[in-house]
Amino acid sequence: MPSEIRKGPLPAVAEGGLSAPRIGIGGISIESSTFSPHRSGREAFTLREGESLVGYYDFLDEGAELREAAQWIPTLHGRSFPGGAVERAFYEEMKQGIVASIQDEVATGGTFDGFFFDIHGAMSVEGMQDAEGDLALAVRAALGPDTLISASMDLHGNVSRTLLESVDLITCYRMAPHEDWMATKQRAVFNLLERLRSATGADPVARRPFKAWTPVPVLLPGEKTSTRVEPAKTLYEKVPEIEAREGVIDAAIWIGYAWADEPRCMAYVVVTGDDEEAVRAGSAELGQDFWDVRSDFVFVGPVDSLDGALDTALAPGAARPYVISDSGDNPTAGGAGDVSWTLARLLERGDLAQEGRVVIHASVFDATAVAKASDAGVGAEVDLMVGANVDAGPEGPARLRGVVHSIVDGDADAGRQVVVRAGSVFSIVTERRKPFHHLDDFRMLELDPEAADIVIVKIGYLEPELFNLAAEWTMALTPGGVDQDLLRLGHHRLAEGVYPFDTTGSGPRPTLVTRGR
Repeated sequence: MPSEIRKGPLPAVAEGGLSAPRIGIGGISIESSTFSPHRSGREAFTLREGESLVGYYDFLDEGAELREAAQWIPTLHGRSFPGGAVERAFYEEMKQGIVASIQDEVATGGTFDGFFFDIHGAMSVEGMQDAEGDLALAVRAALGPDTLISASMDLHGNVSRTLLESVDLITCYRMAPHEDWMATKQRAVFNLLERLRSATGADPVARRPFKAWTPVPVLLPGEKTSTRVEPAKTLYEKVPEIEAREGVIDAAIWIGYAWADEPRCMAYVVVTGDDEEAVRAGSAELGQDFWDVRSDFVFVGPVDSLDGALDTALAPGAARPYVISDSGDNPTAGGAGDVSWTLARLLERGDLAQEGRVVIHASVFDATAVAKASDAGVGAEVDLMVGANVDAGPEGPARLRGVVHSIVDGDADAGRQVVVRAGSVFSIVTERRKPFHHLDDFRMLELDPEAADIVIVKIGYLEPELFNLAAEWTMALTPGGVDQDLLRLGHHRLAEGVYPFDTTGSGPRPTLVTRGR
């Protein structure tokens, strides 16, 4: 499957179409676990307005075809890497910021022909069951019924009926890992512009396509649904085939978000287009295809317990570097990032107590431990209690006694970072939550991942640089807020019949076809 899925060039403006439509931009993007005690507040989000928001999208650079095809009206966009549920007050503040910006534009005589609604789809908010649905309703109310809304989403989002009926066009990523994340946003904008430039562009009713929505009662972790491997590979390869059918604009499959306990959490298919029967058939077909392979999904790589993974990695002849995913506290899936369970297990192992190997662990965040190690300085011996300030569930803090290897200031995500060596274990401790996806994340700390024996990262499936780094790898099924063993997390608010929580289901829900509101 190509890493770039981009349509183009735009068609000429048809008679009756809009040559310079006015299009707003806004949304909130976060993936948040309801099983993590972490809370995502103001400090977690990057807020963009004005030109910084337009400039966030490379396909809207000055002089680019899509930039020149419309008048762009940025409102507000909040983006955070995954975490716990969003604090309710801050969510309401962001929502009101988007709504107020729309209302201010309308109050001064501005109109919105279209709106690019850039969301993730797995945002959990304290006290809510369908945050994106709530946000979509508010945006729709502010825009009015005539504005065409095109939504771009992560494939690990959820498409509730409320969300579906509040937007007109909707699409999501087709790759996991998400190498097509920006291309998907471009596709959403292209679809919107294509629609507004068509002969139906000026007609608020006719320009709304049919949307065929098929809920599929399956909920699986992303680590079992990577598009690199079967059956997701073949399933997603069929999406552009459906999209290419006559009368179809777009087709999309959502895996859903496994680490939130909400009724909307399951898989979905949405096909949009002008031929009602074509979109219905395409959506039902993809939904059935997904259901038929529900029991065929397996983890994207070899899995084991942490001790089993370490035993394999430390065995004579094991390839180097050996990468281990510490999957239960993966911050890019919503884990707190300060679970110290794995670090404690590493420090307990006798075969790692002495120097001689390089075993890197990334990471635990603990601002107090970082401050103490920084005060001691490079080369000093330290005795620290690390982690479990946010999520103490699996372990509590780990006792880390060792020598300060490095101290680095100024990382945009992590803040100050320290590395403490205890025997063969090089433990990375950061002031703030940070995912370690790039080799330079390690190199900046005077660590060479390519020369290491073992690199342990809080992640699920490996992002591209880690995937290329690994001579061999194992995903360790460790505890935390994004535990891969979904059945032990304790979901109790899911809809009835969702596999694998309920194995008695008979198939996808009936396909609903709707058009506008």
